[in-house]
Amino acid sequence: MAKLKFSKSALKSERDALSRYRRFLPTLELKKEQLVAEVRRIEKEQADIVKREKEVKSGLGKWTLLFSEPVDLEKLVSIKAVKTKSGNIAGVPIPIYEETEFELGDYDLTTTPAWVDYGIAAVKELSSLQNQRAVLSEQQRLINAEMRVTVQRINLFDKVKIPECRSNIRKIQIFIGDQQASAVVRGKIAKRKSTEKGGLTA
Repeated sequence: MAKLKFSKSALKSERDALSRYRRFLPTLELKKEQLVAEVRRIEKEQADIVKREKEVKSGLGKWTLLFSEPVDLEKLVSIKAVKTKSGNIAGVPIPIYEETEFELGDYDLTTTPAWVDYGIAAVKELSSLQNQRAVLSEQQRLINAEMRVTVQRINLFDKVKIPECRSNIRKIQIFIGDQQASAVVRGKIAKRKSTEKGGLTA
C-alpha cells in the first residue's frame, strides 16, 4: 500500500478517486441486476426443457410398448451439427442456440415398425432439447463467472476503496488545516516579535 501524502495534490487525487468509484458503483450494481435476471431466465428455460424432455420420453415409451420389435433408433438418426450464434448479455459474450442438424439413415418402410417414424421425430426433438440445455448451461457458466467478478468489484469499491478514500481525505484535510493554523500562529508570533523589536529601537 502506497504511503499517504499530505498535500493539496494528494487531496485532489483522493477526491478524484472517490468521485470515480462513486460513478462506477451504480453501473456495477446495475450490471449485477442484469446478470441475476439472466440467470433466472436461463434457469426457467432449463426447467421448461427438462419438462418437455420428460413428455417426449413418456410419449416414446407408450409407442414402443405397443410393438415388440426392437429398433436401434441411434442408427437411424444422428447429429450432424449443432448451430449456435454469438450473443452478448451485459457485456458477457455468450453462445445462443440456433438449431441441431441431423443425418438420417435409410430404413425400409415396409419392414420397420409403424412407430419408428414417431421414434425418429422424438429422438430428434430430444437431441435438440439436450443441445439447447447444454448451450444454456454454458451461458449460465459464463454469466456466473462474470457475476463473481462484478460482485468482487462492488465489494472492493463499496467496502474498501470508497471508505479508504473518505478516510484519506479526512486525514489530509486535518493535516492541511493544522498546517494552516500553525502558519497563522507563526505569522502572529513573528508579527508580534517584529512589533516589539520596533518598539524597543524607537
